[in-house]
Amino acid sequence: MQYIIDGHNLIPNIRGLTLSDLDDEQALIDLLTPFLRAKKSRAMIFFDRAATGQAGQRNFGLIKAVFVPAGQTADSAIASYIRQLKGASQNHTLVSSDRTVQASARAYHAAILTSQEFSQLLQRFYEQEPQPAPTERALSPEEVKQWEDLFNQYGSQPPDGLNP
Repeated sequence: MQYIIDGHNLIPNIRGLTLSDLDDEQALIDLLTPFLRAKKSRAMIFFDRAATGQAGQRNFGLIKAVFVPAGQTADSAIASYIRQLKGASQNHTLVSSDRTVQASARAYHAAILTSQEFSQLLQRFYEQEPQPAPTERALSPEEVKQWEDLFNQYGSQPPDGLNP
């Protein structure tokens, strides 16, 4: 499954991110990457109000970011992208709380998560208890005896050729 994300709609819903940060887009991308890796998924994120000369598409591994030029909106770019997907949109999930964008996704049978719902999904992902590292098993009494025999076969003297 691939996520289609309305970036500036999602950012205010994520604790620690604000639209006023200069690097809010990169912070969102950095936050999403481990989540997508764990979910074996990808995302296409749309950000509107790209700075002059910064509009266009960039790849960030599992994430493609579309920086929509001034004069256009991420909403219209998302709707256009969903229309281009046609039937393949059924394999996508839109992340946006914008009702107009949701209507476009619904028309092409894409799944929909509000920005708040997706934010909660991310929060649960990051709050998961880390999986404990596999522990080493204890040696059996027979294995301990084998090691003792091996080390004791030379007594207190090292084998020939290993004298300092």
